[in-house]
Amino acid sequence: MDLLTANDRPGQYPRSWYAETADPLPARPHAEGALSCDVCVIGGGYTGLSAALHLAERGYDVILLEAQRLGFGASGRNGGQVGTGQRADQDTLERMVGKTRARALWDLAQEAVATTRELAESHAPEADYRAGIIHAAHKPRFVAEQHAYAERMARDYGYDLIRPLDRDTLRDLVNSPAYFGGDLDMGGGHLHPLRYALGLARAAVAAGVRLFENARVTSVTHGDPARVTTERAQITARFVALGCNGYLGRLEPKVAARVMPINNFIAATRPMTDAERRAVIDADHAVADSKFVINYFRFSHDNRLLFGGGESYGYRFPADIAATVRRPMEAIFPQLKGIEITHAWGGTLGITVNRMPHFERLSGNVLSAAGYSGHGVAMATMGGKLLAEAIAGQAERFDLMASVPTKPFPGGTALRQPLLVAAMLWYALRDRL
Repeated sequence: MDLLTANDRPGQYPRSWYAETADPLPARPHAEGALSCDVCVIGGGYTGLSAALHLAERGYDVILLEAQRLGFGASGRNGGQVGTGQRADQDTLERMVGKTRARALWDLAQEAVATTRELAESHAPEADYRAGIIHAAHKPRFVAEQHAYAERMARDYGYDLIRPLDRDTLRDLVNSPAYFGGDLDMGGGHLHPLRYALGLARAAVAAGVRLFENARVTSVTHGDPARVTTERAQITARFVALGCNGYLGRLEPKVAARVMPINNFIAATRPMTDAERRAVIDADHAVADSKFVINYFRFSHDNRLLFGGGESYGYRFPADIAATVRRPMEAIFPQLKGIEITHAWGGTLGITVNRMPHFERLSGNVLSAAGYSGHGVAMATMGGKLLAEAIAGQAERFDLMASVPTKPFPGGTALRQPLLVAAMLWYALRDRL
């Protein structure tokens, strides 16, 4: 299935609250004819825009190709949460790659948050970055685990920004009967994701990047130079950087075998009064819970609850996205039963088997970063920065990310979708038990 057009109109942003409250760049031209550059970046989300910006700031001549509009994919539709750490926690990473590399991966992830915050403040102040993410435990046994992890992070990693929350304290912040405690991480934050992506795009234009929209790549021919072909253009480049994530399709089979697209959904309520807002979340923090099929939510600057959740067992969006999201939203917040939903939208992201990003040098001058597994605002921004470093000859940190093992999905691209259906049904059942 062609995910670039399966659920969206070509060349148009989805009808989301984000798109309605962002100021997009004037439409960029199609790529036409024979073009050449130092680096051709494929993908106009956080990875591609960050790579293009960092490369241009290093003096490279950069062309960026986006198949739809800049920030069109997950970068312009996500929950806006800027999480700390990697997608896998440090306990998992220490078992996976050892303590030394796990510490290096933690340091990279912390730099990712700092870089995202700095870029947002410099290039997208309208994205309104704010600090704080609450992690809410939906089972009693998870509370002790989260508190122990906070203690360990302070002791072993010197990270003392996580505050444990008991049930009553969490209930004072998040007025839901569904949770038993959790923690508040003040090292993370949240922002308007599309405004942030568009701010990166404006910065890239100012730095000299040639941005093209509606320029779908049909093939990448490896070689020196590499050749990138679109429907209307052929680009010759010394290097190619792929930042396609869930919209890669069959462009690079080696990456597609390890990065699977899945859909997620968000709804925005009507604006609430300040009193109504405080009766739901009495803090200006984002929230994510401990379910495998995660619920995540926060308030917008105009007092709308932006709630992400709901399960999808196919690549097409459900006919009634609002109803899909309303079910978990009202389960978490019974006091919102029947509240008006003004916007509801879906988006496609890329996941891996172990939920760690997949970085790969596909050939000497063709590199890819993808598979952020729902943890991509900061790590995709960092992924672009690491792609730029590697192209500039400083590949140690890119290679560190590439050294994390990401296995191919069983059965390859042909069987991964039915396996996803089975897995999602199982995990959704486990969350409910």
